[in-house]
Amino acid sequence: MALAVVTGAGSGIGAAIAHHAAKAGYDVAVWDLDADAASRVAAGIGDNATARQVNIASAESVTQAFDVLPEPPALLVNNAGIVRFGPLLELSEADWRVVLDVNLTGTFLVSREAAARMIAVGGGSIVNISSVNGVSAAPNAGAYTSTKGAINTLTEQMALEWGPLGVRVNAVAPGLIDAGMSEPIYADPQVRSLRQSRVPLGTLGSAEDIAGAVMFLASDTAGYVNGQVLIVDGGLTKSAMLGLARPQSVDSVGVDEDS
Repeated sequence: MALAVVTGAGSGIGAAIAHHAAKAGYDVAVWDLDADAASRVAAGIGDNATARQVNIASAESVTQAFDVLPEPPALLVNNAGIVRFGPLLELSEADWRVVLDVNLTGTFLVSREAAARMIAVGGGSIVNISSVNGVSAAPNAGAYTSTKGAINTLTEQMALEWGPLGVRVNAVAPGLIDAGMSEPIYADPQVRSLRQSRVPLGTLGSAEDIAGAVMFLASDTAGYVNGQVLIVDGGLTKSAMLGLARPQSVDSVGVDEDS
């Protein structure tokens, strides 16, 4: 079986992706900074999953993790990420840097290592997990918005450089997902209701929604898809005009009175 590496797979969206990859027939390397969480997910998948504690912000940790794999991965999913909320005027340099180190540099380090191995055996697929915050900025998100926007552009650059070498690179940008880092947000019923009301489909997304999109991009069905950011948000980023009233007096504007 082909091998899939999923970072940040100890919980939430990453865990769902790891389970979906196993169902699709991959052996799965479950990587997470939390060793116990990674082990629990791997145990839940079964014999075709292994767990490892990996610090994706450390080139040494990343290289060591790849070196012990039985074969080059056919699929890499860069899901690991963190957020430090707060207004920019009050954001510490330490919080800024740690989010950049994990979200952006980590994505680069893991992808570079995976791509070199994929290229050596004829190719593979990389899917980066971005965010709608990388498409439309959100206030008080610290460095998170900047890193996700950068991941979108990094995805394009990787696709341009590695596509000719057999490695497809795409990204999934989740919207309002009731999983992982967002679970504490949606524990507040009022916040949950307000946020749902902003989504044209009228509901929050799930980890399963994101896992399904990732597996589509990894599949042969998406074999001609490269350098794209697939937004999975129920229409959220297209909803600027949602709920804005229009007076009946303008309903006839543009109608030919002679018709």
